[in-house]
Amino acid sequence: MKTIYLNDNTAPLEPSVATIGFFDGVHRGHQFLISHVRQEAAHSGLQSLVVTFDRHPRQVLRKDYQPELLSTLDSKLLLLSKTGVDATALLHFDEAMASLSARDFMALILRDRLNVRKLIIGYDNRFGHNRSEGFDDYVRYGRELGIEVIHNQAFTLNGVNVSSSVVRAFVKEGEIELANQCLGYPYTIAGKVVDGHKEGRRIGFPTANLDTSDFGQLIPGGGVYAVKVRLERSLAYKPAMMNIGTRPTFGGDERTLETYIFNFNEDIYGRMLMVSFVHRIREERKFDNVTQLVEQLKEDEKMVGQQFEKDLEHE
Repeated sequence: MKTIYLNDNTAPLEPSVATIGFFDGVHRGHQFLISHVRQEAAHSGLQSLVVTFDRHPRQVLRKDYQPELLSTLDSKLLLLSKTGVDATALLHFDEAMASLSARDFMALILRDRLNVRKLIIGYDNRFGHNRSEGFDDYVRYGRELGIEVIHNQAFTLNGVNVSSSVVRAFVKEGEIELANQCLGYPYTIAGKVVDGHKEGRRIGFPTANLDTSDFGQLIPGGGVYAVKVRLERSLAYKPAMMNIGTRPTFGGDERTLETYIFNFNEDIYGRMLMVSFVHRIREERKFDNVTQLVEQLKEDEKMVGQQFEKDLEHE
């Protein structure tokens, strides 16, 4: 997949069949849409193109907006490359772009800069200033501009239209298995390993504490999870369990993300860690004493190990 960073020096593009959106998470609904773009491009003898943005439009429209994203920009581009699309055009979203009407965006960006001949619109997608126009408007503008506009149907799973907002709702509730079904892959967050309270080390469960604040990703609801972790510059995933919560047994009140990596004893402070969520084991709860907590952690470790064994049997 070619990644095109649109700027004043961008060379003219091949004519294309395109779709446009933020594509947060590149979930199965997005994959379904992009597969139709590829099919139409192959049928028409044109390039297939995804048009997306470097940051969430609301980050420009609302200065106080704190994104809760399903994917970082790097992971979004990687996921898009796995769809088999020929190219992705990455647009810098700023106030000037936010002020463009849908017609101006189609004329100045899609037609003039990106050479889009056919535009396939996601079933619930709107674009342009204030998102005030709809599909019928896009079709009319397309006729005027020489762009054929096609409506794509929704991708449904168990009667639910899969969308980024649906996936976010599942992640927030800790329904990670449902979120993963909608995504088509395990939900993954990135963070830097930082100093923690070291209580886990004292009780025989040393944990890597993650700071995810630089990435703006949505953190799953509190609880204990079976996860797979990967260190930066490594392709190997290691089984682990993660606790998301406030450490109530130790009187904590701030949310922490603590990851216990099985059979691992390396110094990884300051390094990046990718955490892929596989199953939710239980909710976080307060124990009467540390002994009870340790016994429960041993049970959690056993359950997580059994879960990974089951997963290997079904691969």
